[in-house]
Amino acid sequence: MKVSVGNKVVLIGAGDVGVAYAYALVNQGTCDHLAIIDIDEKKLEGNVMDLNHGVVWASSRTKVTKGSYEDCADAAMVVICAGAAQKPGETRLQLVDKNMKIMKSIVDSVMANGFDGIFLVASNPVDILSYAVWKYSGLPAHRVLGSGTVLDSARFRYMLGEMYEVAPTSVHAYIIGEHGDTELPVLSSATIAGVSMRKQLEKDPGLESRLEKVFEETRDAAYTIIDAKGSTSYGIGMGLARITRAILQNQDVALPVCCLLRGEYGEENIYIGTPAIIHRKGVRRAVELELTEHEMERFKHSVATLRAIQEKFFPAE
Repeated sequence: MKVSVGNKVVLIGAGDVGVAYAYALVNQGTCDHLAIIDIDEKKLEGNVMDLNHGVVWASSRTKVTKGSYEDCADAAMVVICAGAAQKPGETRLQLVDKNMKIMKSIVDSVMANGFDGIFLVASNPVDILSYAVWKYSGLPAHRVLGSGTVLDSARFRYMLGEMYEVAPTSVHAYIIGEHGDTELPVLSSATIAGVSMRKQLEKDPGLESRLEKVFEETRDAAYTIIDAKGSTSYGIGMGLARITRAILQNQDVALPVCCLLRGEYGEENIYIGTPAIIHRKGVRRAVELELTEHEMERFKHSVATLRAIQEKFFPAE
């Protein structure tokens, strides 16, 4: 990887998600230089100016600039938030036709300028588009990852925390699979303040239905938010900033992203949400959770749903 001495990030797409991510990066002082690319140049100029005025109060200085694809030459990361937004009543998978062409154009432009860093994809459907970015870029798979279920897992942890009156940071539970309608909760390995959820389920037969309701609220939260304000932005923006920090600071932490499976869960050649160890070079490895038979059935259904769409664009070799 040939990147700048500092931690330079190029953000492509300054819509609601992109700007929320940019604000989180600047506020947290995660990178040295943030270059932003967007087709609406006038609005972009305003956002760049606005963000720079806030740098005064941030924990450390971040240089925010209006970028071009030439900025990718020495960037540590390119983060893609561009694409058609999900509309009320529209599923993430319905966006694939619109956004596949956009991804191809973006990746071609990035790679033509000598990019040799890590791609982080947030555009939906993120699992399919992360696979596409990997294929279009020609980079090793560990250097292409998507936001996956990082937001879904955060939502689930928050809602469980509300249910148990515990801070979400003391709730450890993953949502895995598609970032969308076929995702699933892994209750069998979840803990609340260190207490095993599996044991609680054994003691309380009615708990499973209550937890399933919490999961359904988690899964459908995006539809509720989009119906109310037009888009989701803050949660995913902060989730992307968390992944970025894990990469730039070489943290080797487990985060629920979408990455390429290489035999985990008995699957190959598919990008899907699962915990993975994230460090300076991207994905160190995917983490295969121990699933119950029912959880594995749901995960396999999620894989099959994604693979059917993936193979329309990238037929199985």
